Amino acid sequence: MTQNQSLPAQLPVVFLHDTVVLPGMVVPIELDDSSRAAIDAARLAHDAARDGAGDAEPTRVLVAPRLEDRYATHGVVAVVDRVGRFAGGKPAAVLRAERRVAIGAGVTGPGAALWVEAEPVPASPPTDEVRELAEHYRALVVSILERREAWQVIDTVRRIADPDALADTSGWAPYLSADQKRQVLETPDVGERLRLLVDWTRAYDTEDEVTSTISQDVREELEKTQREFVLRQQLAAIRKELGEGEPDGSDDYRARVEGADLPEAVREAALREVDKLERSSDQNPEAGWIRTWLDTVLELPWNERTEDSHDVAAARAVLDADHHGLDEVKDRITEHLAVRARRAERGLQVVGGRGSGAVVLLAGPPGVGKTSLGESVARAMGRRFVRVALGGVRDEAEVRGHRRTYVGALPGRIVRAIKEAGSMNPVVLLDEVDKVGADHRGDPAAALLEVLDPAQNHTFRDHYLELDLDLSDVLFIATANVVEQIPSALLDRMELVTVDGYTEDDKVAIARDFLVPRQLERAALTPDEVTVSDAALGALAASYTREAGVRQLERLLAKAFRKAATRLATGEVDRLDIDEPDLVDLVGRPRFTPDSHERTDVPGVATGLAVTGLGGDVLYVETSVADGTAGLTVTGQLGDVMKESASIALSWVRAHATELGIGPSAFDRSIHVHFPAGAVPKDGPSAGVTMVTALVSLLTGRPVRSEVGMTGEVSLSGRVLPIGGLKQKLLAAQRAGLTTVYVPERNRPDLDDVPAELLAELDVRPVGRVTDILAEALEPAASDGAAPEVSAA
Repeated sequence: MTQNQSLPAQLPVVFLHDTVVLPGMVVPIELDDSSRAAIDAARLAHDAARDGAGDAEPTRVLVAPRLEDRYATHGVVAVVDRVGRFAGGKPAAVLRAERRVAIGAGVTGPGAALWVEAEPVPASPPTDEVRELAEHYRALVVSILERREAWQVIDTVRRIADPDALADTSGWAPYLSADQKRQVLETPDVGERLRLLVDWTRAYDTEDEVTSTISQDVREELEKTQREFVLRQQLAAIRKELGEGEPDGSDDYRARVEGADLPEAVREAALREVDKLERSSDQNPEAGWIRTWLDTVLELPWNERTEDSHDVAAARAVLDADHHGLDEVKDRITEHLAVRARRAERGLQVVGGRGSGAVVLLAGPPGVGKTSLGESVARAMGRRFVRVALGGVRDEAEVRGHRRTYVGALPGRIVRAIKEAGSMNPVVLLDEVDKVGADHRGDPAAALLEVLDPAQNHTFRDHYLELDLDLSDVLFIATANVVEQIPSALLDRMELVTVDGYTEDDKVAIARDFLVPRQLERAALTPDEVTVSDAALGALAASYTREAGVRQLERLLAKAFRKAATRLATGEVDRLDIDEPDLVDLVGRPRFTPDSHERTDVPGVATGLAVTGLGGDVLYVETSVADGTAGLTVTGQLGDVMKESASIALSWVRAHATELGIGPSAFDRSIHVHFPAGAVPKDGPSAGVTMVTALVSLLTGRPVRSEVGMTGEVSLSGRVLPIGGLKQKLLAAQRAGLTTVYVPERNRPDLDDVPAELLAELDVRPVGRVTDILAEALEPAASDGAAPEVSAA
């Protein structure tokens, strides 16, 4: 008999909770009470039918999903192939589903099971559309199975020709939910069933393809990472065998960063770079850059600070012990320490996120102790000291650092100074800040604007680090010889402290207390073997050197001590006491002798005072007059301002010729004004009164007094205008042997800064008009009353 003819009209129902069985499936099920009752009832009916007919059909049950809100509308007729137990001992049965049926009304039957009518679902012949849907569904299923490499299942699926049977294979699909499978079971029409399956399978296939691609990428990356790890371990073992291993801890940057005392923002930036380093291979050039950057960041003292000394008296004692004089600088540093001590006592060390750093500019001639003063300041404050040489720097990157993309990039000198100091509050000496130059690589002076601005440098950002560095607690001390060469914007950010030259008494004291002991030690001599008298030191300072500082004086002492060491080594002498007469044998004859008397003993020569990069100096003005085309010739490599001063001086003398006793014909000849040392460039207005005096001396025939020096700018009305560098000019006058100096009246307040011993040696006379100088500086007129024209000639 066929299956349709033998199908029972009434069957017991086996309800399944989590499993949906479709036709063609063979499933084992665990038997609960209701399932056991259904199978027992089916067996009773099967035994009764076999007893009555002799050859009965197999035992069949109706399998349907158990629903919470209703009974299922469809189920499958399944043959009970076997009844037994699972490996764990639980009762079980194996069911083989045959075909789909509609569940009808309940009926009575043997046993304790629920019996229902099973109404056959008529099968319709497949149409072309159904076959097309079946092939589409088959292709989707095969695509999914190929990704799983289930080749045997693929062969089985390809052999199924019936669209109905192919659709019911979806019961095995793990990607379909129980509700979707129940919907397939309750859809008798095969075309509608295939449309549902195509939609669900296509959506899953797309998602599965993406998931599979991601899984493949992850798997390949993991394999690559594992391979690189193994190779790195092998490489490390090879390096270890060759003795070329890297320093301990060089690779474990993450542990070093996490263990370092870093600000939070710096730590986050460092960890980002560590992530890049860990993702890159050793062959990547960027790995070397990252390692260098991390080493630099980890070596910077982000949270390291030294404790300042708040003992103001002790700090002043240190400064006095290290340097003679320089009271203004010492006062400024002492005031800074006093303010910091009071702020510390009252808990005001930091206000608004900024520290209490300062920027001091020490300006003065060479050799006066500007650089060494920085070390003394650091020692007095209890801070670390670091020197940054800026002389000749022309690259902006030297200050702000290079970008990391450049080969050989380094942080700037400021960051390197902080790293060298090992604390965030050192004393940084910016040496020779006036020697910074600019070219196509940028202007380093402009880069210093942020560094030296206390309102900005708490967030200084170096191009190499690209991290905010707090410089607000750093004490910057800049040194310069010529303030005029410093850009005005940079000069405005610094507090100017002028360090002028020393008097002869100062030089003698410095030599006695500092230079002689140092040079004795360098020459391996002791005070018991060699001594130097104050008279010899005074002669060295006055006759052998003419400088604002003491460098040349120290060189002469070194020369004398070398000769002394030679005499002691040869046994020529057992002890040497150097006095003034001994200097000629040890250092040679004096290089400088007062010559103002010789140079001003003829009319037309006057002694002026000037300031150069080496300090103050005397400046002689020589004039002459000769027959020829009327006019003024000025020589001596002069700047435009000085040439204009000469024209103003001549105009004033011409305008007051009658009062001065000069005949009109004197101006009809050629007048020449010359400044000796013609190879030295000169400029500035402060030689105006000197030129007026020289011209009047020339045209009146009255020599200028040899002991007189003068300085001041002259106006067309004859007023003497103020000048700068008064202290250095007075020191130069003293060194040149002058005794009387005329200065502008408006410079009288500047005399307060001049040492008292210098004012005691010089007769400083403030004047308001140039006629006051002429009345006193010129020698009296000759008694014979020679004509001015003859005198001028």
